[in-house]
Order: sequence, then structure tokens, then C-alpha cells
Amino acid sequence: MIEVSGIRVGLQELDGSDAAELSACRRALARRLRIGEKDLASVTRRRRSIDARKRGEVHLTFTLRAELAGGQDAERALLRRLSRHRAEKNVRVVDEEPYGFPEVVPSAPALRPVVVGAGCAGLFCALSLARAGLEPLLVERGDDATRRGEVVRRHDETGELDPESNIQFGVGGAGTFSDGKLQTGTRSPAHRLILEEFVAAGAQREILWDAKPHVGSDVLPRVVDELVRQIEAAGGEVRCRCRMVDLDVTGGRVRSVTLAQAGEDGSVREERVSASCVVMACGHSARDVFELLRERGVAMERKTFAMGVRIEHLQASVDRALWGSAAGHPALGAAPYKLSCHLPSGRSAFSFCMCPGGYVVSAASEPGGVCTNGMSLSDRAGTNANSGLLANVFPDDLPGDDVLAGVELQRACERAAFAAGGGAFVAPAQLAGDFLAGAPSSAGGEVVPTYPRGVAWGKVGPCLPDYVSETLRAAIPQMGRRLRGFDAADAVLTGVETRSSSPVRVTRGADGQSVSVSGLWPVGEGAGYAGGIMSAATDGILAAEKIVATYASHGTGGRELR
Repeated sequence: MIEVSGIRVGLQELDGSDAAELSACRRALARRLRIGEKDLASVTRRRRSIDARKRGEVHLTFTLRAELAGGQDAERALLRRLSRHRAEKNVRVVDEEPYGFPEVVPSAPALRPVVVGAGCAGLFCALSLARAGLEPLLVERGDDATRRGEVVRRHDETGELDPESNIQFGVGGAGTFSDGKLQTGTRSPAHRLILEEFVAAGAQREILWDAKPHVGSDVLPRVVDELVRQIEAAGGEVRCRCRMVDLDVTGGRVRSVTLAQAGEDGSVREERVSASCVVMACGHSARDVFELLRERGVAMERKTFAMGVRIEHLQASVDRALWGSAAGHPALGAAPYKLSCHLPSGRSAFSFCMCPGGYVVSAASEPGGVCTNGMSLSDRAGTNANSGLLANVFPDDLPGDDVLAGVELQRACERAAFAAGGGAFVAPAQLAGDFLAGAPSSAGGEVVPTYPRGVAWGKVGPCLPDYVSETLRAAIPQMGRRLRGFDAADAVLTGVETRSSSPVRVTRGADGQSVSVSGLWPVGEGAGYAGGIMSAATDGILAAEKIVATYASHGTGGRELR
């Protein structure tokens, strides 16, 4: 098989359908290789991106893989012919070994691994362990994704909050209801495996080649529920509405976890489960877990995180700013953006979790605190674009020496936003023009806020530390120079966004285990080692590989891992 990168396809050849795109790719590849289309036995897309560097020449760029009708001999002959042309540098023969899950451990241990948290890190760690024959127990404090969706809708409609199951807690974690973006700045051979597992579980096939893949918060719940079924089919056990309430650490080693299982009748049953391997994949909002780890002497450290607001614009305005006259073409969809700004003060602001054609959501997990996030559905057809507009909070910004000082800052900002909104999880909002002028807003403009609980017009700045508000105020005009209209006076700022990442890191060593507690494996966003669905899922798989290798090297033979 040969791979060719840099294949350009103009918008005039596309109508938004998959068939037209694949046909255009075949034609472009044949021209590039100087062969007839009949010589291409198969063509598959490996990567697709939108090139909008010149707004008047927006086009798609592909990396394609092809098998020639003449087989490997024809491929080698083609490469020899191309060696006289510059095109050769973008053509190569590929013969890759697929990256797979860990090998099966010959004999499962008596004490099965316990995975705490069914976000993407926990799901993929548990799936890997199950397929290795280790029969993991995966516990999740929230509901399965389907029931969780009902809980989230009830909160949006009535303001009723379930602290155990919400937009932060439940199968799939926070990513389930934040668009399902699968792009990442990290590199790993596990990425392709993760995408293939998502497709096998029901996600769209185009995530396999999109440069900026996303699933959508209307599709992702079904996908993560299917991943749960696969874990169970491979021998794992998954318990929803099951929360870890204690961790027994004796002699610097994990001995057991205490689980609280909620029943349908509202009863709670506690169970102590002996365990020598506990994967901590609790997510960035499990504040009670951080407090428990601190009490049990687990090594943690402060880390940089970010806070700010959600900013909304009309999606049509963003499309025109990025794609000019090509805006609205069916092959392009809704335009995404990614912005950052480094200021003379030494601080920075940046966009985060940009949701084209999306909605601002209520991401609260505690009573009396407003927290926002963003999501898009699979079609990204909403009227507005939104993104987090954030500034970093550094460890030195925090008072005292409490490792959880960042958590307390998040909580204080969320409570201030709750008060500013007047209660019932109404969020404070302000027009960008008023925010820049330091004036309160009394009404909105052309951009209608999408936050489901409604907004109270006023000021958002007082809900955040001064250094965050001032950083955002200085950054918005600069970002407006990079993306026309970003600093529009009627752009809507909705506060506050505090949960973009964990404010703590559960310190681990090169072996993947806690530096202070043997048998404790911190993974994912909550532990401070990931920043999105793909990096979290990758971290879960890599942790599983190390756990499997440890079991295999000890030859457990059904014994406890030591």
C-alpha cells in the first residue's frame, strides 16, 4: 500500500456528500501519481483538513492510502517512476503493524484491579484490562450515559442538581457532554486504536481521517454506553451509582477500597473490596476524592490550571471571518477557531474547547455554584459559536501551602457566579463591549445566550480573580485582530468557566504508580496527566499496559500482586 500526502481538492468538486468527496479524492490521486483511475484498486482517506490560509482559495487537503491493481510490484514500479519528480517526497510505501491492546495475562489474579471513574481514561483502562483477562471492576459515581442525559435535561429545565450524576459525573465523564472533540496536541500510536474503538462503538467513520474529529454530544452517550457493554463482555464488571468513599493505605501500599452503592430505592450499601491495584481515574471535578487522597497521605502537588468565561458569537460571523466567500459551503460545515495571546504582563489568555454551532451548558456539580462549559451536537448546526476564554492560574497565585488551594479558588468563583446570577443556577453574563469598558450590561444584542438556565445581565469580572479578568480584558482586542469580529461589542461572556483542567496532580513515578503509595495508579485529567478525551483515553491504555506487564512479570498465577 502507498500513502500520498498533500492531495488538494477544490470546493468546486464537492457537494458535501461522502460519495462526491471520495470520487474527487480518487481523481486527484490518479492525477498526482500520473496513472489512470482504473489502476487504483482501492483508495482510503487517512487524513482530511481544511486549508483556509488564503480565504479566497479555501480547499481540502488529504493524505490518502491506495492499493494498485497490479499489487506490490506495480507500487514499486510506480515509486521508481516518481523518483524523477518532486512528488516522490510525499509518496511512501506503508506496512505498519497495527497498535493493539495488551496481551492476555495467562492467569488472572485473585484480587482484580479496581478502576475508579468511568471517564475516557477509566473506560479505556478498564477495556484494556478486561481484554487482557484481568476482570477489572469499574466503579462510577454517576449514571450510565443514557440515564445521565435525562438527569442533565432535568437540571437544565428545572435547576434540580444531582451532585452524584450530572454533566461532570457519570459514564463518559465530562467529555460526554462537551462536544466529543477528539483532536489532541499529543502523539501516540494508541490514537488510531482509540478512534477505531469509537467507530466500532457507533461513532461516525469520518473521525478516522478528520484532522479535527468530533463525535457530538448527541452521539457520544450511545458510544460510551457501548464501550461499557464491551468491558462487560470481556469479563469486566461496571457499577454505576457506586462511589469510592475510602481508600485503605497501609505500609505504603493499597489494601482495599470502600465503595458506597446507591440503590434504586435511595438506600446506600457500603462494601469493602480488597485490592492491590487501584486505578484512580476520577476526573478533574472529583473534589471529595482529592480530599480523601490528601487525608490518606497520597502525594499530590499544585499545578497550573485556567479559569475564565464562555464567549459566544454568531457562527455565521465566525464562518465569514475564517472562510470568506466560501462560508456556508456544505463541505466545510461550521468553522472552528483556536486563539491565544501572550501579554507584556507575562500572562496569557487562550480559547479552549471551541464548539462550532454549539451551546453553552451548565456544568455544575455542587449546590450553590455556577460553572459553564460548551458542547456541540454532531451536525454543529446551532446558531452560535462558543469557546472557553481562559487565563492561566499558576501555583504561585494561590495563597498558603494547601495542595487543594486551587480547588477552593474554583469553588469560590463558582459561588460568586451563583450569587451574581441570583440563584437557581442562572449564570451572570455581560456583553464584550461592556466588559472592555468596565460597565455592567443590562440586555443582550444580536447574539442570544444559549446557557440553558438563563442569564442575569451585569458583570462577570467580579466573579473571577482580578488577574484573570484583567488578562481577558487585555487579550480580547488582540484576539479580535487575529479573528475579525472576536472583539465584537455584542459578543456574550457567560461566567464562569473553572473546570478546564485539574488544579492538582497526583504525583506518579516512571512506573505509572503513585510515588507515595504502591498499587495506586493515577491516570487521566483528574490526576493531572491529560487534557481531553484522546489524551485521557491514551493515558488509560498506557496505564493498563504497565499494569498488565507488572502482573505478567510477577507471574501472579492467581495470587495477589505485590
